Amino acid sequence: MATPFRSSNADSDVLLNKAKTTPAGGARLFKRIGAHTALLIMAAIVLLPFIWMLMTSLKDPTEIFDTPFSLRFDWEKGVENYIGAFNAVPMITFMINGTVVVLGILMVQLVTSIGAAYALAKIEFRGKSILFAFVVFALCIPVQVPALPLYLGLANLGLLNTYFALMFPWFLSAFAIFLFRQFFKSFPDEIISAARLDGFTEFEIVTRLVLPSAKPAIAAFSIFSITAHWNDLYWPLIVINTVDYMTPPLGMMYFRDAEAGTNYGMLMAAAAIITTPLLLMFLFAQRQFIQGITMTGFK
Repeated sequence: MATPFRSSNADSDVLLNKAKTTPAGGARLFKRIGAHTALLIMAAIVLLPFIWMLMTSLKDPTEIFDTPFSLRFDWEKGVENYIGAFNAVPMITFMINGTVVVLGILMVQLVTSIGAAYALAKIEFRGKSILFAFVVFALCIPVQVPALPLYLGLANLGLLNTYFALMFPWFLSAFAIFLFRQFFKSFPDEIISAARLDGFTEFEIVTRLVLPSAKPAIAAFSIFSITAHWNDLYWPLIVINTVDYMTPPLGMMYFRDAEAGTNYGMLMAAAAIITTPLLLMFLFAQRQFIQGITMTGFK
């Protein structure tokens, strides 16, 4: 009985080897290699600016343009660049301002967008389709279009150079409403109907049933929102002209000196400092981010 068993295994190995060497198997292998090669090339293109940023932050200013891609680093000069980035400008103040702004915007966006998205996804009312059409239309409006009216309104109210001026235009996010609506549409209607029969209010349904299952979508939008507003230069440049309320991208302009020239080593060190929190945030929440994107159907 042992001999047939070994023969059967040998036959299966032969068939498997033949399957690997068939034209179809070779084509699949070639496609897989091509796809991975393309992904590696795109990843290299995306990562190249960050690599150059780190390399520049560890070099003497005289070597930055002479040998921009050399792997010879001056670690002592690199430490000097990073320490100088904190000493040359109030970097800690900029980081605190950026944290206050992005978290303040995110909290208000979640409060306003989750309720609106739930209503558009699970509550029937007249004009629902028209309201959702306005949400989609709002996604097509560039941020520069309402900038002048918003600036004039804040100036007339004396609210320039405040945290409120930095955050107010972003309190309502059409993108967040669209993203959460797509997620809430997949939530079972039977559970919501049963909760209503049990006496749950709509607020209790959202907070106790829907939101616990929406953590991936919330994580995905949080990364989008924090990244966008942490890196935003356009709006802070318009409404802020005092150091006390400057965000990190706006504070980076302090490294530009028309007379002495820009210290690119120190500038790249500061860029690495303000980029690090975003990288850590994404590495910490990447699983929730990917899950939230796939579950909402947004691609």
